[in-house]
Amino acid sequence: MKIEIIGSGVSGLCCAHAFAERGCEVHIIAASDALDSTCCSWWAGGMLAPGCEGESAEPLIATLGAESMAFWQAIAPGYTIAGTLVVATSRDQPLLNNFARDTEGWHRVESEQIKNLEPDLAERFSRGLLFADEAHLDPRQTLAHLADTLKKRGVNFTQRHIDDGPGNDYSSAADWIIDCRGLGAQPVLPELRGVKGEMLHIHSDEITLNRPVRLLHPRIPLYIVPRANGVFMIGATMIESSERSRASVRSVLELLSAAYALHPAFGEAEILEIGVEARPAFTDNLPRLRRRGKTLSVNGMYRHGFLAAPAMARRCVEFALDGIIPSEVMDENTA
Repeated sequence: MKIEIIGSGVSGLCCAHAFAERGCEVHIIAASDALDSTCCSWWAGGMLAPGCEGESAEPLIATLGAESMAFWQAIAPGYTIAGTLVVATSRDQPLLNNFARDTEGWHRVESEQIKNLEPDLAERFSRGLLFADEAHLDPRQTLAHLADTLKKRGVNFTQRHIDDGPGNDYSSAADWIIDCRGLGAQPVLPELRGVKGEMLHIHSDEITLNRPVRLLHPRIPLYIVPRANGVFMIGATMIESSERSRASVRSVLELLSAAYALHPAFGEAEILEIGVEARPAFTDNLPRLRRRGKTLSVNGMYRHGFLAAPAMARRCVEFALDGIIPSEVMDENTA
C-alpha cells in the first residue's frame, strides 16, 4: 500500500515509522528539505511528562503519553528517565499544593532530598514534588535520528510546498494521504487555532541539572530542560495567537527572570537562541484524527507533540489498514 505523508515534524515522522513497520511504501512531502526551525517540533521541550501535564490536560493525554514513552525509549538516542522535579518559591507554595492536588504519580520531597536530586539547588527550595517515572529527550537529536532511520528503511523525502484547498487529496497515486502539517492545515481544518510559544536556549557552565525542573509561577510556569554540554532549554509562553515569528521583550524577560529565580547562576548564562512557534490546537486542546476522502489528518497536538505523536500514529495506521476506529480521538469519518 502506498502512503503519502505531508509534513516532517514529529507527527509526520512517527506516522511514517508506523506505516513502514507495517510494510507500506511511504513517501514524505515537506515544505523544507531539512529538519529545521520551520518545523514546530524543532522548538519542543522534549519532556515526556504525562503526570505533570495532568495538571491542565485531559486524562487522554496521560493514556497517549504512556504508550508514546515506550516508543521513544526504544528508538530515541539519549532518552533519559530521571523524573521531573516541580518546585516553587516560598511565597508560591500554594501553587505547589494546587499542583499536587491536580496531578498523580508524584511523591513529596523536602530540602535534603532536593539537595540529593539536584545538588546545585541545595537550600534554595524547602519542598517539591518528584514525578520519578517521567523522562526527557533532545527533540532535535531525536527527529534527526528518526528521519535517518526512515531513509535507511527506504522512505522517500521530497521538498514541496502544498498549496491546497478544501477537499484536495493532493495526490492520486497514494492509497492514503496523511496530513501532518500542524497549522499549515488550517485551509482544510479551519477550527485549528494557534497557541504561540516562546522559548530560549542558553548555556552555562556554572550550574548542572539532572532532570527537567518546573518552577511554578503565577504568570508563566517555567520549565528548564537540561541538554548536553551545559545547554538548557527554557520555556515556554502560552499565548492565544498564530504568530510564529516574533518574541516579545516581556516574554523573554519573564522567562529569564523565572530562570534567575530558580538559580542566580542563570543570570550569567549565554543566550544561544530565542525561538518562536505556534502550536496547533483544537478548542479542547486534544489531538484529532479526521478523515476527508482518502486523506487522514493527524493534528491538534497542542503542547503534547512528543507525548502524543507515536500513540496517534498507531491509531492512524490501525484505521487506515485495519479499519479500527479510535473513537477517543476520531470525531468525524467522512468517506
